[in-house]
Amino acid sequence: MPDPIARLSRGISRVVLIVAAAGLVAMTLIISWQVFSRYVLEASAAWTEQAALLLMIWFIFLATAVGIREGFHISITAMIEPLGPGATRTAIIATHVIVGIIGVGMVVWGAELTGYTWGISIPTLGISRGYAYVPIVISGALIVFFAVEHVVTRARGGEVKPLWN
Repeated sequence: MPDPIARLSRGISRVVLIVAAAGLVAMTLIISWQVFSRYVLEASAAWTEQAALLLMIWFIFLATAVGIREGFHISITAMIEPLGPGATRTAIIATHVIVGIIGVGMVVWGAELTGYTWGISIPTLGISRGYAYVPIVISGALIVFFAVEHVVTRARGGEVKPLWN
């Protein structure tokens, strides 16, 4: 029977990846509409640029969190590969602890930034500027969760299985 935390983590990763992909598709459709309306209709909508930017911020931060869990982030292995098995495991755990600490910083300072900008409006969308910073908090929380999963799994001698396994 699979570990319940691993099952939960895989499920969250899958959902977040689907949401991020939907954001990418929506952004592509919005930009396509902007190009069509500007060059064919000769009347481009004012909201498209800010909406596309907002979606891009969301899907990039969400995909970044998934990248931490799935291991498709950039990593430099040249210094870890020559180490023995115990030192390699320790270095990998230390790396995930550092990533988790960065995630905590994202939650704390992202929430602060969101609070500072909540009263400011994005004029073309009529919503709070804070919505552009909420994904920092969500992504940070997910990064902490995924980093903890990696640390616990490695400490037990295992490895986090990506979605495609």
